Amino acid sequence: MNRVILKKGKERAVKFRHPWIFSGAIKEISPCEDGVGLPVYSESGELLGHGYVNRKSDITVRMLSFDDTPCERAIEENLKEALELREELFKGKETTAYRVINSEGDGIPGLIIDRFNEVVVLQIGTLGIRKLKKTIIDLIIKHMRPKAIVEKSNLPSLKKEGLKSEEGLLYGEWDEELVIKENGLSFKVDIQKGQKTGFFLDHREMRNKISELSKGKTVLNAFCYSGAFSVYSLKGGALKVDSVDISKEAILLARENVALNGFSNNENEFIADDVFTFLREKPLDYDIVILDPPAFAKLRKDVDAACRGYKDINRLAFSKAKKGSILLTCSCSYHVNADLFQQVIFQAALEAKRKVRIIGRHELAKDHPISIYHPEGDYLKSLLLYVS
Repeated sequence: MNRVILKKGKERAVKFRHPWIFSGAIKEISPCEDGVGLPVYSESGELLGHGYVNRKSDITVRMLSFDDTPCERAIEENLKEALELREELFKGKETTAYRVINSEGDGIPGLIIDRFNEVVVLQIGTLGIRKLKKTIIDLIIKHMRPKAIVEKSNLPSLKKEGLKSEEGLLYGEWDEELVIKENGLSFKVDIQKGQKTGFFLDHREMRNKISELSKGKTVLNAFCYSGAFSVYSLKGGALKVDSVDISKEAILLARENVALNGFSNNENEFIADDVFTFLREKPLDYDIVILDPPAFAKLRKDVDAACRGYKDINRLAFSKAKKGSILLTCSCSYHVNADLFQQVIFQAALEAKRKVRIIGRHELAKDHPISIYHPEGDYLKSLLLYVS
């Protein structure tokens, strides 16, 4: 029987339900095509579960089950369980966009599924999941009944899997201009041209937190993208919100989303500019500043440069911040962990010679669960800081 056999003593992590098996832990893989699912055994012959194989990747096996459940059946069972959780989470919430499958967090490594109204966006990050794409499409149709399924698999990590980007319509049809609801607020989503799968669903709880703090405040939303933080700030009663992004398309989208929710564009500014330049050249006379940049470290080799970027941008913000203001600073760089990110912010505050206190940390969006057995899935960091 085709199988993966681990070296002696290397079964410990799998028994602890960690889904990754690195090449150095493997004694033998039966001759097979990369991407197929195989049972995984300890050297003593104990069945540990099932996972899919890719010899091209440092993570040679990614586990889909930790029992005798084969890969395809495990995917269906995990999808059904994930859908039940989302139905419970968003019951009566006036929210029509959410993550359905959060990769390892929902037991399906290499797969992201986001729902935007009746459109499902699929993001595949591994060879094993790409081999199962037809099965996954059939399962989405069976259990979610979408009007359309769109693929947006364009992750930098695909190269490590020996894969190329794939994007396009996989099933059905849809009006390319979508308007979703999130906590009763409306947002335009451009799946094809937008970042990630079209909208940053993972910051939902932090947007709520900013809304709670915004009454009577002036707000700067830097790296504003779709303007979601801007809309939530205005919902919370902000007096004025300035939105900055280097992309003119993003600024247009932010402006549209603010207007879509009935807020005036007259007193709120929308500025197409490099955020680093804006922070250097403009006064920061705001009560709340939001720094939510794109990932500065998309690959492990980028970590040093990313840390310099995070330090520079936060030092600029600290050095000009109004006394008694609040700074929300974020990092979605997977390779910059929470401890390192906080250390970088510490250095930025020290160089700016400001008294800075942490008054809050990132609150996880509930549709982005993290497996307790896979802490590496905790990629998004936020610090809510009081600057005096």
